[in-house]
Amino acid sequence: MTRELLLHPGQHGLGMTHESLAADTTTTAVCGYCSTGCGLKLHVRDGQAVGLTPETDYPVNLGMACPKGWEALRVLESDDRATVPKRRSSDGDLVELSWNDALELFCSKFKSIQAKHGNDSVAFLSTGQMPSEEMAFLGALTRFGMNIRHGDGNTRQCMATAVTAYKESFGFDAPPFTYDDFEQSDCLVFIGANPCIGHPILWERVLRNKNNPEIIVIDPRRTETAMAATDHVPLNPKSDLSLLYAITNELITNDWLDRSFIREHTHGFEQLRSHVARFDAESVARSSGVSADQIRRVAAKIGSGKAVSLWWTMGVNQSYEGTRTAQAIINIALITGNIGRPGTGANSITGQCNAMGSRLWSSTTNLFGHHRFDLAEDRKKVAEALHFPVESIPSEPSWSYDRILEGIRNGEIRGLWVVATNPAHSWIDQDDARELLNRLDFLVVQDMYESTETARHADLILPAAGWGEKEGTFINSERRYGMLKKVRQSPGQALADFQIFRAVAHYWGLGERFAEWTDPESVFRIMQRASVGSPCDISGIEGYEHIDRCGGIQWPWTAADAATSNDNIPPIQRRLFADGTFCYADGRAKLIVDEITPLPEVPDDTYPVMLLTGRGTVSQWHTQTRTSKSPVLRKLYPKDPYIEIHSSDAQSMGVFNGDLVRITSRRGSIVAAAMVTPTVRPGQAFMPMHYETTNRLTLSHFDPHSRQPSYKNSAVRIEKA
Repeated sequence: MTRELLLHPGQHGLGMTHESLAADTTTTAVCGYCSTGCGLKLHVRDGQAVGLTPETDYPVNLGMACPKGWEALRVLESDDRATVPKRRSSDGDLVELSWNDALELFCSKFKSIQAKHGNDSVAFLSTGQMPSEEMAFLGALTRFGMNIRHGDGNTRQCMATAVTAYKESFGFDAPPFTYDDFEQSDCLVFIGANPCIGHPILWERVLRNKNNPEIIVIDPRRTETAMAATDHVPLNPKSDLSLLYAITNELITNDWLDRSFIREHTHGFEQLRSHVARFDAESVARSSGVSADQIRRVAAKIGSGKAVSLWWTMGVNQSYEGTRTAQAIINIALITGNIGRPGTGANSITGQCNAMGSRLWSSTTNLFGHHRFDLAEDRKKVAEALHFPVESIPSEPSWSYDRILEGIRNGEIRGLWVVATNPAHSWIDQDDARELLNRLDFLVVQDMYESTETARHADLILPAAGWGEKEGTFINSERRYGMLKKVRQSPGQALADFQIFRAVAHYWGLGERFAEWTDPESVFRIMQRASVGSPCDISGIEGYEHIDRCGGIQWPWTAADAATSNDNIPPIQRRLFADGTFCYADGRAKLIVDEITPLPEVPDDTYPVMLLTGRGTVSQWHTQTRTSKSPVLRKLYPKDPYIEIHSSDAQSMGVFNGDLVRITSRRGSIVAAAMVTPTVRPGQAFMPMHYETTNRLTLSHFDPHSRQPSYKNSAVRIEKA
């Protein structure tokens, strides 16, 4: 072993790379887990990636990677990869079949359902994990070719609230920040966000901040991020909207405002002032569980900051009033003038690696390129860019995810195509979701793995390639297009989703319409044509090589930008709204407020504990479809489900750390290990979302504006098992 570990300075990896990872060459691609979009240097030997290290020159991660990124290649080698198409036989077994037979079965089944029940009787559910070009292909194929009216993505579960809030406030889904803002702020406010765990490389960027910043964390739990804060605000669950209104009231009362910015660049300030005046610190302190002094102290820190950035993630988005909460955050940034400058912004950190690609290109809630279905001029523009007949572009968006599932319940949806997502695990009120999947006449699951909870319900499984086995672009939280590269051969007969969509188009009889869609980069050029003149214009990008050479390119990057820049090299860090001009016709942002709505399910004598859910550890990811395949990652988190409870609650139940407890909600009952910890408050509990059983407990209720599920609050009973 001593000889194996011998260093060879000056050789590959400065002599720090093990001989087994020695490479002929290297290439950089973005990670395929979260929206951070880290650059990974892939070590390629004989045309195949044999290892990876973080890319030191990539502007996102600057040489860092979290455990998931380090293990990105290992999870491709799992024994349960889907390698050949399979259909469900009459006795319930999965039987192998050829791609030809699988595609003929796919088309004949869906066409027969449409012929019997109407075009709207087939739908699709997609993901934020595929490249933008594949999302563009899927949305265009289904909605503009196959006459499938309804399709949504699992981005509805993570980003719909932020999208809706930005669109209403700014006039476009436009996250304004760049990651450099983490290092430039003198006051950072995290609301419902735990980047230490959820986005660890972004937290590393916070730690590089040399301004000795105030770090304010608004979260019911004493999370890892809250432990590092200068001010942790442990509010009662789902009291964040009233708390933010109280902070806004304090800012106005003390004149901690940028009045010229309000006057010249916003609408609705007087309505905002009148609304938040009802939320004085004392009354909100009683309802939120936070002292009036702390409310005033937080407001003063925001009001006195020269560069204040406000960040939120799922603690806000996954809420029944999340859209208005996000807009309360946006309001604070706007009225204090903290937008468009270094270290500022109302900044939503995205969830999945390409959730933003789904937002812009999937043609679900927004028409291709974030246009509007209901505007004839937008439909005409998209049709011309795609070279499609304008009558093929629908005038209405899809049903939302929850409405599609209700459509199954009502018999309106009879066939479903699930692509790279796992609703039998991830959807709220899991037992109900699984029962609905079983009602379908035909369920197609297209995935890397044939072992997912959703694949267990499938009538047809289509084997798909994964990250590292195909190419395209991802768009990260800061709007940066980055390259995904093919550095591994997919196993067996598995194909890139792009090629599966191409094959479906051919077998459906749409080959001529999609003749231009030959490869991902050809679709990227179509996307560029459709983007011209929009806030997300990317017409100035020369192509994949340009993105690769620049270390990613943030949108917008227009042809005019390219013409006026040196050698068409965009600045590495670019913010939106530096000139105070927003995406509405008059250039002004809207300050939006609303009434507080009560919790849909409050604890009572039968179910006395409020259950919170969220990210468990840095080494887990969503439904663990991939992370569970890594022996290294599996050692970094508990194998079995656990629930965090406060010591006083544990004592009253006679429960000790590690004991098994039964957790029961109105929807289901599960058993998990008790983790007794002071990080949750009495009367509250926390479970990681990654375990299969967690969503048996969650309540099926939704934000009325975004239709995003509210995973974060359910009333439960906990007893010693």
